[in-house]
Amino acid sequence: MPTDHTNPDLVTDYLRLGLAFDRLEEGFVDAFTGDPGMRAEIANGPAPDPAQLAARARALRADLPGELPAARAEFIGSHLRALECSARKFAGDDISFVDEVNAYFDVDIALADADRYRQAHTDLAEALGIADATGGELRDAYAAHRRADEIPADRVDECVRAFSGALRERVRAQYPLPDNEIVEFEVVTDKPWSGFNYYLGNFRSRVAINADLTQYMSSLPHLIAHEAYPGHHTEHCRKEQLLVGAGQHEQSIFLVNTPQCLMAEGLADHALTAVMGKEWGAWAQEIYADLGLRFDADRAMRVGSATSGLLTVRQDAALMLHDQHAESDDVVEFLETWLLAPPERARQMLRFLTSPLWRAYISTYVEGYQLLDSWLDAADDRAAAFGRLLDEPLIPASLRRELVPG
Repeated sequence: MPTDHTNPDLVTDYLRLGLAFDRLEEGFVDAFTGDPGMRAEIANGPAPDPAQLAARARALRADLPGELPAARAEFIGSHLRALECSARKFAGDDISFVDEVNAYFDVDIALADADRYRQAHTDLAEALGIADATGGELRDAYAAHRRADEIPADRVDECVRAFSGALRERVRAQYPLPDNEIVEFEVVTDKPWSGFNYYLGNFRSRVAINADLTQYMSSLPHLIAHEAYPGHHTEHCRKEQLLVGAGQHEQSIFLVNTPQCLMAEGLADHALTAVMGKEWGAWAQEIYADLGLRFDADRAMRVGSATSGLLTVRQDAALMLHDQHAESDDVVEFLETWLLAPPERARQMLRFLTSPLWRAYISTYVEGYQLLDSWLDAADDRAAAFGRLLDEPLIPASLRRELVPG
């Protein structure tokens, strides 16, 4: 007689497994809006064994699809694969960095061609109005541009609120949100990231902005769009309302180092242009002018276009560290050379790249941006396609299938 492998409680088992990872590394569960009793039970139970968690992830994958529709089973299966790899890493298994990234995010990574970075420096020199793209002149000109772009520390909060309000109004008209949704901003220090969205459930987020890092006029609109409108906060709200509300409870948990992250970061990095268009600079210039700050939108857009060619530098740095086992000082020098970053900023980047929890995460920004950019460009209606990213449980494999000509 054949064995019945269906598991009617598979989604619940997936949630319990995911919650257990927070006992191995606090912060692994980025958000959970499900049963607080379940979370408390896991938090107060016996400390999990990583090898047993890996085995449990494999067993749950073997149970798929169970009674689930194919798309939901594929979503959960891709995340169980990622969780198995994380558990094996926690157990001390030797997994190459490339394989680790592939298991977490379902993408293949490799070092970029340095000629791309040389061309980006050439383009940057042109944007800054200088002739030499290879010497100290470019570094000095870029540093001067960045200084002129700084937001005075005592004006950051005011600017955050101005852009948050403007983007919230625009997003709510295009991608409706519940009336009670809200984002609260706070300033923090001693973090390896520039900003972070803590989704609290019930359509509420707390967004932390790292005061250790200088905030720039050209990047603050991106930061607010990324973390809040129409980025992480908006995505969480719409998925909680539309998917969790419809019974897809696997969407009530958001786990670090899973395909969810690559999709979410790619979405958030496209958030500003999704609602303001690729020529968003003139809009930002008007808001800064109302605040008494001078923002040169044309110059900022030209510089931004040039530096987009440096997107993969930090992923290359991660590959150097974890795949080629380069010395930290050599990686810092690599970051300083190509990103024209001052030493303290390069060291801050290294902190992120060496964090046990976050070391692979840089690929979500690089590969997530590139995959979603290709997918959005292929769409007949880019705004509608971005809406699908907000509302549907898409994963990298979903997008790749749609990119293959029929």
